[in-house]
Amino acid sequence: LSGHWFVFRNRRGDRVKILMWDRDGLLLVYKRLEEGTFRFPAVSANAKSALVTTQELSLLLWGIDPSSVVRQKRYSRPLDTTNPAIAAR
Repeated sequence: LSGHWFVFRNRRGDRVKILMWDRDGLLLVYKRLEEGTFRFPAVSANAKSALVTTQELSLLLWGIDPSSVVRQKRYSRPLDTTNPAIAAR
C-alpha cells in the first residue's frame, strides 16, 4: 500500500523479481537474463537489504552499472529575484 517496489535478486544474479502493490492487486515482474548478471550495489556482509532509487533500478534493468555512471552538469537558469511574481514562487 506504500507505493514501494520490492526487488529480489537470486544468488547467481541473473534473475530479478519486482513486487509492487497496485490499487487493486499485486503486480509481479520477473526478468531472467539470457547471459550476464545484474550489477546491484555492494552491501555489507550482514546487511539484508539495500535501498535503490527508481533511477538506479532502471539502469540496472537495462544492464548499466549505476556506479560507473557519471551525471553530466546541466545548465540551470538562475532565478530572477527582481521580478516579484517569479520571486514569490
